[in-house]
Amino acid sequence: MFTELRKQIVGYRRPTILTMVFVTLEVIMDVIIPFLMAFLIDRGIDAGNFHEILKWGLALLLCASIALLFGVLSGHFAARASTGFAKNVRKKLYHHTQDFSFANIDKFSTSSLVTRLTTDVTNVQRAYQMLIRIAVRSPGMLVFAFFMAVSINKTLSLVYLVALPLLGVGLFFLIRAA
Repeated sequence: MFTELRKQIVGYRRPTILTMVFVTLEVIMDVIIPFLMAFLIDRGIDAGNFHEILKWGLALLLCASIALLFGVLSGHFAARASTGFAKNVRKKLYHHTQDFSFANIDKFSTSSLVTRLTTDVTNVQRAYQMLIRIAVRSPGMLVFAFFMAVSINKTLSLVYLVALPLLGVGLFFLIRAA
């Protein structure tokens, strides 16, 4: 089924790839913001240096604006990719229903076919949109957050080495039960 659905991305690979790129860039900005906030507090507020507060505050504002821009662009391209994907799926389903034999036409009611061409495809469209955003965002956040944690404090970041296997095992059992 996934190989058949993967074929429906034709013509919308570019927006799909751009979505993944912009989600990755948004994650990088989201991870940099707490790092800059630490500089603002350590070098500006604690030191009472207004020039440093202004400098790091503007850097934070710039990073937040860039993260917002990347978030908007990733949402835009994800919507284009998923809408085009849904268009291709509907077209394929419509042409497939035209090839039904009379036995198949008697088996499926018109309302069932309309539901499959609308609601079901819309659900697949939403799943595709979430997939191309979340499937990139979650691992990206894990990698970049780990990198930033190691750069801030190497010994404290060892908590990741204990937490990741525990979370992985818990997630495995949760998925298996679901």
